[in-house]
Amino acid sequence: MQRVDVAVVGGGPAGSSAARAAAENGADVVLFEKGVPRADREELGPDSTDAAGFLDYWVDIAQLDVDDLPGGVVQQELDGARFVGPSDDVYIDQTGVESSHDGFGFTFQRARFDDYLRGRAEDAGADYRVGRSVTNVETDLDGGHTHVVTLANGDEFEADYLVLADGPQRQVTMRVLDEYLDDASQRLSPPENNHIAYQEYRRFPDEVFEDLKDEIVFWWGWMPGETAYPWVFPNADNVCRVGLTMPIGMDIDDFDKSEWRLLREEDERIPQGKVYIRRLLEEVYGDEYDVEEDFPVVDEGYGKSKGTETYAISSTRPIDSPTAAGIAVVGGAMGTTSAFHEGGDHVAMRTGALAGEFAAEGTLSKYNDAWKEAIGKEILRNVAMAEVVEDFVPEDWDRTFGVVDRALREADSGSVIKAARSVGLDGLRLYKDYKQAKLRFRKAKYVKIQESEYSI
Repeated sequence: MQRVDVAVVGGGPAGSSAARAAAENGADVVLFEKGVPRADREELGPDSTDAAGFLDYWVDIAQLDVDDLPGGVVQQELDGARFVGPSDDVYIDQTGVESSHDGFGFTFQRARFDDYLRGRAEDAGADYRVGRSVTNVETDLDGGHTHVVTLANGDEFEADYLVLADGPQRQVTMRVLDEYLDDASQRLSPPENNHIAYQEYRRFPDEVFEDLKDEIVFWWGWMPGETAYPWVFPNADNVCRVGLTMPIGMDIDDFDKSEWRLLREEDERIPQGKVYIRRLLEEVYGDEYDVEEDFPVVDEGYGKSKGTETYAISSTRPIDSPTAAGIAVVGGAMGTTSAFHEGGDHVAMRTGALAGEFAAEGTLSKYNDAWKEAIGKEILRNVAMAEVVEDFVPEDWDRTFGVVDRALREADSGSVIKAARSVGLDGLRLYKDYKQAKLRFRKAKYVKIQESEYSI
């Protein structure tokens, strides 16, 4: 059995950041990543699947040095984001959050980004082991806390601290937390707490790509489901990621098909992702282009399966960790990534780095307070806004975008919500609903599982 100070399960942004921070603070660290084959990565690596964009202030949350990124990671510099409703839209060229980054943000190639984060962890001295699935974790709390991590090949590692970074599927996390909370698996069950996402890499015609290469586009109110929406993220060489996210297990009979632009009367079930994407492109570009011919899927060298990707995003609220047992849950596994803002590499990196640092120092008890201090405002914004729009139908999105558009024209800053107060009753209602939602979640009430609930 090999002995280490810190064991990390999962090699994505959260896990790599945790391993790096722990190693930089003097710990002996091993990271286990089961590895996923991809056409755009030469070796096995983490499940690098999301729309892959960074907004300006996310750079600060992630504590990311953009100038340090190797060539090919950043795909397009962005000037803004467009939000398209069924018949109205709004363009935003500032996030309204103070940032050190010059620009609205950028899109990036996620697999290369994950490889960069892995390299930083290894350069710091972490032992990054890919192709290693964790099959069991046994914890001994007699006189302290030690964890024995068993791999699929039978190898065992004993560690003082365990960082769980296995993403929103939580395959290891749920089994570990069940030891300290009887219904942990039920409360974190992926089918109940995740959204499903799907995207395709499509090459866009020159004139279309030129029009949108410096913006990300989201279509709200086009497909049913809480925080369900399609998007386009521009990458390099006229390639865009065209994707969507939606809740799992929806029943089409719960929705009026005539209200939603991407539903059809003949639909007997919620459409598959590929059907939604084809319908979106036909709705937006079908009058001028043959979608399948002029927007082809790029099936070589992109994504996980012939230019496509399917993956999970957390839609639950974040959880505290049982730090008294020497355990920290980070990133998607703890629910900090969000279907509302399409992923969350920035919060994954920050929570991972905090957990790694405190584990190395032997002060993991600081972690739950520290992550709230570091990303609490970001989580609160997303949780509150997701609650405001939870039951929106298409006309609600059009009304909201009308309010935001008027507010932006009248505002002297990026604070759209505050400016909304002055643009009529709809604006005042939006402001009031948002402020009330934030009030309900104040003092970290957005946490789904409190530290005090664990039995240790």
